Amino acid sequence: MTSEVMGNRTFDRQAPSMRFFVYLTVFVAFTVYTLSVVVSHGLLGFLTVAMREPWAMQMLIDLALALTAACVWLVGDARKRGVNPWPFVALSATCGSIGVLAYLTFTRRFLWGSSRAP
Repeated sequence: MTSEVMGNRTFDRQAPSMRFFVYLTVFVAFTVYTLSVVVSHGLLGFLTVAMREPWAMQMLIDLALALTAACVWLVGDARKRGVNPWPFVALSATCGSIGVLAYLTFTRRFLWGSSRAP
């Protein structure tokens, strides 16, 4: 059974393009949604909610911690791939998860076939 599963390489050949498609879809959908929220509630609208609601503040702090961890990973991964990480870190600092999603989309699309890709 294990050899049958391990021997099926069809998924492995399709995985890079499928991953890119997933990253791109999430990146575009989330960016469009974020822009619609910013247009309707303002660039700093989240602070109003965070100051008023303890759960909103907890989620904001949690997001900041998660993005910090993601950026630490991103910098290390980008260096291994020979990519400048700082535009993606700056995008993460200003736009949240969009920066990390942009990095994943960029590296999976343009660097997948290189020897630096995993």
